[in-house]
Amino acid sequence: MSSPRHALGPSRFERALRSSVVLYVVLLVMLPLVVLVGFGLSDGPASFCERLMAPAARSALWLTLWTALLVGTLNTFLGAATAWVLVRYRLPARAVLSALVDLPLAIPTLVAGVMLAILYGPGSLIGSSFHAWGLDIVFARPGIVLALLFVTLPFVVRAVEPLLSEIDPAEEEAAIVLGAGPLRRFFTVFFPAILPAAISGGIRSLGRALGEFGSIVVIAGNIPFKTLTAPVFIFGEIESGAPKTAAAVSTFLLLFALGLHAAARMLERRTGVRRAAG
Repeated sequence: MSSPRHALGPSRFERALRSSVVLYVVLLVMLPLVVLVGFGLSDGPASFCERLMAPAARSALWLTLWTALLVGTLNTFLGAATAWVLVRYRLPARAVLSALVDLPLAIPTLVAGVMLAILYGPGSLIGSSFHAWGLDIVFARPGIVLALLFVTLPFVVRAVEPLLSEIDPAEEEAAIVLGAGPLRRFFTVFFPAILPAAISGGIRSLGRALGEFGSIVVIAGNIPFKTLTAPVFIFGEIESGAPKTAAAVSTFLLLFALGLHAAARMLERRTGVRRAAG
């Protein structure tokens, strides 16, 4: 007769499945990351920094960082506002609006870039109107920000929406009874609950924006020192036969994105965002 400990232990199939999944994740995710970092740092930290500080690489990284930071900040506020409207107001086309929020995750980002280029290009009504006012969107930095906002739209919305749905209506009713106005009710009842999720979603959208390629390569024009972002710069370096420069810039973006991911996870654990959203 088998002991209780043996009976409760994992079966051969479970051990095999567990090992297979671990091996799959290691080979699919960890191994490429380790190889990239090792190749990027293979010539030492001095060469790594020298490649990052080359004028074209530095310009591309700076453009990528500040546009991603701007998009992450805008998403934190606009995404929370979108979630508020979806949860708090019963709009006639609410289901359609909710589906549109998820659309950027369903279509290829290259298609998104083509759509934006057609809509805001120099030959379009909107693009020509902005050009007449001295502002170009396509093949300019505003187009980069617009494309990044498009592809990162769902991150904050889907992080904040479930938290708003779970807030007990009795809390708002109590605030009303105590004489709190709409603004005070928002900052006392809703704001503390959604703030960590909004910040976490903003950080994740920032990280997503760092690596965006498909829509940017279409809409930015990829002009060195003007509209050339780091992902497109990396692609160009690979094509021109400079893989170590591409690996160095890729390693920097990877480490930066991993730091953002770790910060978001830490925030979620400390505030219980994932438990509340689940």
